[in-house]
Amino acid sequence: MDPDSGSYFSSNMLFKTSLLTITFSSIYFYTSDKSSGFFFKQTFIKKDTVAAVTLKPVIVRKKKTIYLTFDDGPDKGTKKVMAIMKAEHMPVTLFLIGEHVYGSKGQKETYDSLLKCALFEVANHSYTHAFENKYRKFYELEDSAVKDFERCADSLNLTDNIIRMPGRNTWRTKNISSTDIKTTEEAADSLYSKGFSAIGWDVEWQFNNEQRLIQTDSIMLNEIDSTFAKNKTKTTDQLVLLAHDRSFLHAEDSSSLHRLIIQLKKRNEYNFETVNKYPGLESN
Repeated sequence: MDPDSGSYFSSNMLFKTSLLTITFSSIYFYTSDKSSGFFFKQTFIKKDTVAAVTLKPVIVRKKKTIYLTFDDGPDKGTKKVMAIMKAEHMPVTLFLIGEHVYGSKGQKETYDSLLKCALFEVANHSYTHAFENKYRKFYELEDSAVKDFERCADSLNLTDNIIRMPGRNTWRTKNISSTDIKTTEEAADSLYSKGFSAIGWDVEWQFNNEQRLIQTDSIMLNEIDSTFAKNKTKTTDQLVLLAHDRSFLHAEDSSSLHRLIIQLKKRNEYNFETVNKYPGLESN
């Protein structure tokens, strides 16, 4: 036997062993790199997915606003109106008469309860309601309207200057000047010059001589939808609804009011605000 054959065999085995070690090491690191890359890629995708899920949805604001207003309170039916609005968490504006607030203990208590609830905005409807419905004298006698509204504001401690003129759908705001009866124009201008903003209405829920509602809630709903659709409001997409407290004394009529409120809320296209949010009155 060749004496160097053992040495050759040992060298040859060492070479093969080293080659195998390098080969397995390369395979291992290649596999590890691929695994790491795959893991990184999966982690990156997962983060993107989480970010996409947590994005806040775009909120689409409703465009049309309804202002529910009730005149001549505190009166018979005022408590019924209040109960419905509280149940539906509905903001409303009540145009009150000074004489009615002090007409009885019960009326004064109703007024006090109105002031305690943030849903109710209290506004000025004069102290005597045009000398108890003597409209011509009230509006044609110099400064009588101004003095009467000032008296109501003082007696009820009203800090707002929003008014509704008794028996008149007359407007005086920064954006609107509208007079329904010519003989009222001078009085309306005088009130505005004294700092009062007069607001009328777009739709009226009428009542008969027995103080009962004339239109059903379904008819009123159609009138409101139609007035918006035909753009017959004083301000686009802003509708003022007029009703009177005393017409909701009977259970049938107050139920009709409640149904109307529920149906209006279901529309989803309507916002509800108090009159002080009406365009042109925000600064009052």
